[in-house]
Amino acid sequence: MACADEYKNVEAHGNTKLHVIYTNDKKQMAITLAQYERHLSLQRHKIVGIDLECTIFDNFLADPRYTFAGFSIDGDKTRLERVNLEVTNFVDIQKEWRVPEATKVLDSLGDVSGMLIDDYYNNMKKKITADEHKRWATLPLSMRHIEYAAKDAYAVSEIWNRITLT
Repeated sequence: MACADEYKNVEAHGNTKLHVIYTNDKKQMAITLAQYERHLSLQRHKIVGIDLECTIFDNFLADPRYTFAGFSIDGDKTRLERVNLEVTNFVDIQKEWRVPEATKVLDSLGDVSGMLIDDYYNNMKKKITADEHKRWATLPLSMRHIEYAAKDAYAVSEIWNRITLT
C-alpha cells in the first residue's frame, strides 16, 4: 500500500519547525531525493541525518558524497541488510564521539543532546510509549510518530553540526 503525506511546521526544537514528507511511494521518493540533492549541492558539509523506515532510496544511500549520521545505527544497518541496501558513508555518532564527562560506555542521543543542545530532547523522548515505538512498521504512522522522527532528525543534525564545527 503506497502512502504519501506532507506535514508542514512540525515542531523540532523551540521555534525550529521542519517540513516532513512521509512516503513509501517510489515516485514521491524520487522527487524528494532530487530536492535533497539540489539542497546538498550548495552545502559545504553534505550531512544527512538518517532514521530509516523507508527502503527505496538505495542509490542515494550509496552516494559517497554524503555523510549519513545517526545514533545507535545497528538497527538501521540490520533493516537495510534485510532488503539488500547499504549506506556507503554511515557514521554512528554514539560510537565516534563521547560526552567528555560520561560515566557510561555509550552515551545516548538524549545524553549528547542534553550536553550540546539542551534537555528538550530528553522530554521529547517521553512522548512515545514503548508500545508506540514498536509500531514504526505500521502504516500510516501517527502524528506522534511524525513529530518524534522530526525531533530525532533535528537532534542528530544539530549534534553532528556542533561536533564537526567545534
